[in-house]
Amino acid sequence: MVRAGSGGLVADDFVEKGLVGIGWGDIGTLDEYDKKSAIESAIREEYPDWPTGRHRSSSSQLQRFRLGLSVGDRVVTYDSSRRIYHVGTVESDYLHRPDLLPEYPNVRKVAWVGVVERDKLSVATRNTLGSTLTLFRLSESAADEIERALAGQAATPENDEEDADKDENTILADSKSRAIEFIKDRVNRLDANEMEQLVAGLLRAMGYKTRVSPTGADRGIDVMASPDGFGFESPRIVVEVKHRSSTAMGAQELRTFLGGRHDNDKGLYVSTGGFTKDARYEADRAKIPLMLMDLDELVSALLEYYENADAKTRTLLPLEKTYWPAWAD
Repeated sequence: MVRAGSGGLVADDFVEKGLVGIGWGDIGTLDEYDKKSAIESAIREEYPDWPTGRHRSSSSQLQRFRLGLSVGDRVVTYDSSRRIYHVGTVESDYLHRPDLLPEYPNVRKVAWVGVVERDKLSVATRNTLGSTLTLFRLSESAADEIERALAGQAATPENDEEDADKDENTILADSKSRAIEFIKDRVNRLDANEMEQLVAGLLRAMGYKTRVSPTGADRGIDVMASPDGFGFESPRIVVEVKHRSSTAMGAQELRTFLGGRHDNDKGLYVSTGGFTKDARYEADRAKIPLMLMDLDELVSALLEYYENADAKTRTLLPLEKTYWPAWAD
């Protein structure tokens, strides 16, 4: 699969000009680079604001386009506006031809042989074709089904609609799980001060006003939250935030935190390293209401109240909403 830009924007150009192409034209011809690491260095220099993962992914795809395709290989590109896959055969080695399609100067000549309608493919195959990568290898089963469809031999199974619901629900569950792990990764990369600000932002999203202690001695209070922001009105929530600890917080740390609390205080102890069993037991028997929040629980709360989060909090943790088809029972 070689994607023709976002939404298959240049699929018609691919077919009309008899080629497939990919971008990253600012680094020039790939023939200048003797190995993948050289491509990655060029990309890093040309696009310094990109994250490291994007540098690596881009260099991998460029190297694969240059060396991973052979004359005679099948190639597919997708036109999402018409929901069709163009199928062709690679006819050339790698070429650098910005004159053919300036935005996609790294090309291979292709003889296009036909199209396959997306709706004619099984749900399983459609799911495997959903990657957003510019270039990726199809599974053997997906490639075989496309070849059969191209020959007019494929037919959508009678129970495909039922399978679609099952498969899409499985994909949704998997996507949610991955998304949460990515969010946890992002939260975990914050430094200690940013984590305190994030927890304060969560409390503001829940309707409280907050004060974050300045760096230095805080007598066991990193954040204080209350209806008035000064702690005069109840509930007065005192918060301790421990971030990037190599070990789970134990009972002794909780006892230290609880030592200076007033009878009417409410406690929140956030530890991205988690808590020991003894610590959770200590929290249950604490003299004041005390909630323990590990990384999983923190992210869960952030997702629940993110719609109410202010700009400062959203800057610390930028998230965007994704919509998914829903079915009535």
